[in-house]
Amino acid sequence: MRIAIDARLVSYAQGGISQYTVRLVNALATLGIRDEMLLLESRRASDDGKWPPSFRRARLATPPHHPLEQLALPLELLRFRVDLLHSPDFIPPFHRRCRSVVTIHDLAFLRFPHLLTPQSARYYGQVAKAVESADQVIAVSHATRNDLLELLSADPKKVAVVHSGVSPECRPLDPAEVELRRREIGLPERFILFVGTLEPRKNIPGLLRAFAPVWKEHRIPLVLAGQKGWLYEEIFKVLSELDLGGRVIFAGHIPPAQLVYYYNCADLLVLPSLYEGFGLPVLEAMACGTPVIVSNSSSLPEIAGEAALAVSPEDVDGLAAAMDRLLTDEALRQHLIHLGLQRAALFSWERTARETLEIYRRAAQGGR
Repeated sequence: MRIAIDARLVSYAQGGISQYTVRLVNALATLGIRDEMLLLESRRASDDGKWPPSFRRARLATPPHHPLEQLALPLELLRFRVDLLHSPDFIPPFHRRCRSVVTIHDLAFLRFPHLLTPQSARYYGQVAKAVESADQVIAVSHATRNDLLELLSADPKKVAVVHSGVSPECRPLDPAEVELRRREIGLPERFILFVGTLEPRKNIPGLLRAFAPVWKEHRIPLVLAGQKGWLYEEIFKVLSELDLGGRVIFAGHIPPAQLVYYYNCADLLVLPSLYEGFGLPVLEAMACGTPVIVSNSSSLPEIAGEAALAVSPEDVDGLAAAMDRLLTDEALRQHLIHLGLQRAALFSWERTARETLEIYRRAAQGGR
């Protein structure tokens, strides 16, 4: 087969979907696939060595999420004579001459439609048609699969769960190296870490409200590692209301190779999201030996298992208490670190790639 993977979004956004695409492609390249693998990039893509040399690469003029994407993209695809197209960013071209696999990362936009911009609502509003149109659908968690069946009445026979993996680079580092990297990056000696795009469903205003009393008690800052997404203005409003200026560090987007040092340096990771389709930072932190607090919603209990403290995302006092416990109870910290390392070891990108390849085969055979 000639299998194409739509990687155009990678040149536009550095969030979870882009990271999923990059890691999946590199893991697929290690499997010795005999099919021809074609990587579809944006024309603004850079040659920065992130892609495996075994993949043929082609640049497309159609930008991701463009209002005319459904007209322009099918025309561009014609010249490649693709047998199967994998769309990791939810929406495939609806008019096409090939089999289709889509990855659905979450349905937060259906659970919380008020958290979308009009532009995002227009794009993700096509998801029902995308799921119906695709030959096979990859859900990154059982929670996402359940949402697909409940909210979109998806055909259960063509929706498969394929968990994402943890990169081998995510591991506990030597303390001397951690200290060296901390000083090079300019990180505080101790800090609480959040990793994710700054957008409403991440519940950062709730995190700030929970962090305020923790700061007063422990004087340990909060580092927010992630780029601005959409509707993030409330974050800065709450920051001002709580007078937390200087106590919260906005690190921006951190490349994966450097993010490992953030995990290793942090006292703990907090991911208090209202909704997550998977929650990769949870496993990455665990793999680095960092204790984790998550919200008890959507996929996070499924991914974290018993290896994290879980709190309702609406429970500000409970979240503050959980952070206080992990900053003061060394026995609990060590217990969660031990469980977290075991939990993270269950997830690998090689397994993700092998299971994804099985989905490609199934789609090529018409879903059989």
